[in-house]
Amino acid sequence: MPFLASPIRFLAHYVATRPLGFALLTLIVVLGSSSQVGVQYAMKLLIDAMTGPAHALGQVETALIAFVGLVALESGLLRASAMLLCRLTVSTGVRIRLDMFDYLTGHQLSFFQNQRAGSLGHRVGALTGSFSALVHRILMEIAPPLISFAGALLIFLSIDTRMAIVLALVFVTVSATLVRLGLGGDAYHKEFARQAGNSSGELVDLIGNIWAVKAFAARPRELDRLRGYFEKEAAAQRRGWFFVERVRGLHDIALILLVGGTLFWAISRWSAGAITAGDVVVISAMTFRMLNGSRDLAMALIDTSQQFSYLGETLDIIGVPHALPDAPNARPLKPSEGSIRLENITFGYDPHRPVLHDVSIDVPAGQKVGIVGPSGAGKSTILQLVQRLYETQAGRILVDGQAIDAVTQDSLHAAVAVVPQEVLLFHRSVLENIRFARPDATDEEVQRAAEAAHCAAFISEMPEGYDSIVGERGTNLSGGQRQRIGIARAFLKDARIVLLDEATSALDTGSEIEVQQGLDALMTNRTVLAVAHRLSTVVAFDRILVVEDGRVVEDGPPLRLLREGGAFRRLWALQAEGLDQPIGNGARPPVQEPIALPIATRSRAPGRTGRRWRSGLTRLPKIN
Repeated sequence: MPFLASPIRFLAHYVATRPLGFALLTLIVVLGSSSQVGVQYAMKLLIDAMTGPAHALGQVETALIAFVGLVALESGLLRASAMLLCRLTVSTGVRIRLDMFDYLTGHQLSFFQNQRAGSLGHRVGALTGSFSALVHRILMEIAPPLISFAGALLIFLSIDTRMAIVLALVFVTVSATLVRLGLGGDAYHKEFARQAGNSSGELVDLIGNIWAVKAFAARPRELDRLRGYFEKEAAAQRRGWFFVERVRGLHDIALILLVGGTLFWAISRWSAGAITAGDVVVISAMTFRMLNGSRDLAMALIDTSQQFSYLGETLDIIGVPHALPDAPNARPLKPSEGSIRLENITFGYDPHRPVLHDVSIDVPAGQKVGIVGPSGAGKSTILQLVQRLYETQAGRILVDGQAIDAVTQDSLHAAVAVVPQEVLLFHRSVLENIRFARPDATDEEVQRAAEAAHCAAFISEMPEGYDSIVGERGTNLSGGQRQRIGIARAFLKDARIVLLDEATSALDTGSEIEVQQGLDALMTNRTVLAVAHRLSTVVAFDRILVVEDGRVVEDGPPLRLLREGGAFRRLWALQAEGLDQPIGNGARPPVQEPIALPIATRSRAPGRTGRRWRSGLTRLPKIN
């Protein structure tokens, strides 16, 4: 979005989305401000007519009608401009927030890992406020004083040229001085904006982690910590506020001196018969209005400068160019059987420190591949690269024979179902959370997906069944229940490719068995890439990839790898020995059944092709 490059382009872009509306608003403001000047001139004509000859009654009536009519017109135009401004800025604000959310979600995952969610949400909302404030300042606070000044200057020129020149110079000098003084407070306002963003982010962070606050009895100390942020924000706000009030105080002193001097000059000119009583009234009124307008103009210019600063700061964060955009000619992915191919992939989150080194993996459609290895070896990174959540530094990845950097990211994500280690749920109903995978799914389709994922039993026990709210991030559900909701989503998505990122490693044995049943059903007739910490969850797969230090060091069927005695056998031995390690005060874990290896047997389901998986058990070869 090029208009995110600068605050002026941002403002111009959204004004251009409703050109007729903003043009009409500008016209109404100009007419309304001109009416204000006309009211003052009509008052002059009324007073001159009243102090003139007695037979000038008709002139008095005409001036009175003009005065009342202009007052009514000014009031009507003011109300019309306010209502139109509200309509335009509010509707444009909706579009801004939607556009910003759309752009924000296009950033790479690392962007969100380095930013606070609360602060980003605050800044997206602040963009709407900045746009509304800028439009209001320019049209309702900057334009009217300038129009009043131009109108007053014309009136003064018709009365006394010297006075017009002097008052024009005074207006420009006072306004420029106030603006210069006011801009000196820009640092105060930037500091307040920074502190406000920090305190807002801290508050949202605490609310999002309320479990930890309660679990560690941290309410008093976190309240003190939060108080520190709020007090810093308040101090910054006070400094900015007091600075503005000092500037306004200086203006008030100047206003008293200048209005008094102008009135004295006008009365002396009237005493000499050079001007009329109406001229004295209009000079006094317009001088007061001009000088007050100079203050309003100066404050509006200062506020506008500050709003541009706030807007620029936010755009510098949110509006940074996407690190991972779609290719200019990207086409939607055309899903087929679900094959995956990685060719000579090298990747590092820091390009100078690769996590994967020249990795090549070929996964035919329908094959189930487990990825194992020590922590930090790059297992989950492989899944993230298949989803194109990051860009590789070398090599390429193909899904169904199509390079993923040549297709749109949305179409790629639509073709892949993912079950992560921690399933994130929205503060919505069970039905809505499952349907998130496919918004057009019917209630019956959602329920079938839940049954396939073994969710139906616990959902039926919830207070409102499928309409039950799961709570913030699914806190009303257990870990196993959240995982099965994630599996139900994957069922509903019905993608040919399934990625499992340690989907059961954080669960207890009972929950793992229940979740594994859902996963077994999900993997049937699909291509699967599964990262696993517990090796027992992937030994029934077609292949095992052992990843160490960013390289695939072994690749083959699990039984063959065990017999060969390489890296996979060492990992298996380490986990098997872990069952016999002392725990706590030296006690050993309960004796377990001998470790057994599920063997995948192939059968054909009626009317379906591919493999159907069921578990059999066989003894593992003895590991010495």
